[in-house]
Amino acid sequence: MAAAGAVCGGDAPRAPCAFSPGGCRSLALCGPDGRLRVWDTPSSRLQHEYVPSAHLSAACTCLAWAPPGGRQPPSKEGPQRKKRKSEAAEAGEQFDLLAIGTAVGSILLYSTVKGELQSKLDGGHDNRINCVRWHQDNGCLYSCSEDKHIVEWNTQTCKVKCKWKGDNSSVSCLCISPDGKMLLSAGRTIKLWDLETKEVYRNFTGHATAVSALLFTTVRPPNESQPFDGITGLYFLSGATRDRLLSVWQIRSDRKDKNAVMSFTVTDEPIFVDLTMSESKEEPVKLAVVCRDGQLHLFEHILNGYCKKPLTSNCTIQIATSGKDSDATPKPVPILAAAFCSNKQSLLLVYGNTLQPIIERVSLNTTESHICLIRDVQKTMALQTEMSVTKVKTPVVNKEAKVLVPGIPGHSATIKSQSSGMQKMESKRKPGDKEDSIEDRLGAMDIDTVKIKTKGGLPQTDSFAVLLVQGLESNDPNILNKVLQTRKDALIKNTITKIPVHAVIPLLHEITKRLQGHPYSASQMVRWLKSVFTIHASYLSTLPDLVPQLGMLYQLMESRVKTLQKLSRLHGKLYLIITQVAALEKIQDATDINQTAKLVYEEESSEDGSEDEMIADKDSDENWDEDEEKGEQSDEEKGEQSDEEKGEQSDEQEMAAEKEINGESDLDPENESEEE
Repeated sequence: MAAAGAVCGGDAPRAPCAFSPGGCRSLALCGPDGRLRVWDTPSSRLQHEYVPSAHLSAACTCLAWAPPGGRQPPSKEGPQRKKRKSEAAEAGEQFDLLAIGTAVGSILLYSTVKGELQSKLDGGHDNRINCVRWHQDNGCLYSCSEDKHIVEWNTQTCKVKCKWKGDNSSVSCLCISPDGKMLLSAGRTIKLWDLETKEVYRNFTGHATAVSALLFTTVRPPNESQPFDGITGLYFLSGATRDRLLSVWQIRSDRKDKNAVMSFTVTDEPIFVDLTMSESKEEPVKLAVVCRDGQLHLFEHILNGYCKKPLTSNCTIQIATSGKDSDATPKPVPILAAAFCSNKQSLLLVYGNTLQPIIERVSLNTTESHICLIRDVQKTMALQTEMSVTKVKTPVVNKEAKVLVPGIPGHSATIKSQSSGMQKMESKRKPGDKEDSIEDRLGAMDIDTVKIKTKGGLPQTDSFAVLLVQGLESNDPNILNKVLQTRKDALIKNTITKIPVHAVIPLLHEITKRLQGHPYSASQMVRWLKSVFTIHASYLSTLPDLVPQLGMLYQLMESRVKTLQKLSRLHGKLYLIITQVAALEKIQDATDINQTAKLVYEEESSEDGSEDEMIADKDSDENWDEDEEKGEQSDEEKGEQSDEEKGEQSDEQEMAAEKEINGESDLDPENESEEE
């Protein structure tokens, strides 16, 4: 039977992690970015990734897996059998639940089977959750907080079942006894509570700082001759922050001594503790302690009463790089967590980075006092990527098509036929020769990222990110000026997205330094500052010393903001004056234009019409007079001709009479009136 637990409470930030019960098949790890990741330990593959909606304001502080089904209730006859089956089914459903304590006092229940949040427990605490523990029988959940209280939760109804004050100060850690009837809590002192009456059974004192780990180490007391009441004679382990001693206590009812019976010494503050529980008097307790310095200490001891001298570890395990290739000196690789396997003869080691941890199974060998495991973290991660890539078949592509290759996103290369590349590699490789280097392999694949250029010769976004990281590490002003002088918002956003997390703080320091310079460069740096805060806010919120690190930036922003109100008032007044002047000029320009007409349209006026009519009347009157004169002359001539005809033709009297009649009839009465 094994028990594993991450260290709870404490002032220093840690990455909460927990192994699943019943074989440690899964590892739940909450990284500094606020994401919860569940890894499969045999294959080291990511199973689930969950981002809480309030991960920026409510960071994960502790984790706890639900028990794998719990114990069967006592057998009863009659209708109780159906109830027992339903209870067993409910307990089996809780195997996949993961309790997540947050910094704001709420508890999240995440289902790894469904891959989603199942429920949320609110209303019990109003401050940071320091530790959560599941009851192995009834499925209840116990939590302690900075608000000095302990809460018993009913996970079926998501309501508080019981709440009581656990200490005069914050309660940092909890542990439930093997029989499920007692509860250990740690604040200023360690208290043993009776879960039925919620009364203190025993007090234990001895740690000067806050207790961060509590674990029971035995199932039954060493002396089996006396009747066992479920708790008397049991040993439990406790560790505290900034304390290099792990204390072992024995629960005795017949003694008044409250001090520890023995202690284990380690090199640094413990951050993760796991042990195998002793089930008999002869079976030793195996203890694995991961310290803050990245080392793992293994202890093996039979608990048999008092021991004055602190016990040292039987074996110390460290992990380091080989120190070859590019790195001339070996570098230590920190161990994050460790857990005993079910056979108690092997150990699961979790080391590397919290965002991409490496899980390895190591056989125990306590004959050596110190073991240093040489591991290349880069190659291990590359091998995992290569194993997953080899399962993908390469499709037949056209010569003009570009295929994306593994590496930095955005780099592409034209891949030749697969047979030619394999033939090149086979021709270079001969029996007895060494394995080809990565450079030879890349050459066989015809990957040449140096020759790849974009249109216009501008670098791509990934190269901007690489240049930025290189400039920050080498503090090269030429590289930094080349990257930070860009004004394209999309390019700035993509570059900030692609930089690693460890480069965020150096980038902020560089931006702060440039903000104090010329106003033109300051206006440039505001774009970068905005992108850093919007994209990496989740990481920055997890840093405990963010305020002192960014103190200069805060002071700079406050000094600039103080003058903002005065500048805004001045800007408003100037804007009002400028708008008024512009409006006046517009009105004046409009009046000048209206004075001169560009187009005038008029109808027929009376003066022009009268002149035209007078001219027309004059012309008609003159023509009329001329016609009348011509008519009068013709009439007179006709009268003279008729008189001559009368004189010459006197003998034709009838003809003369007709002519006289015609001549009188030809005369116009109007003309005669005019002549008169």
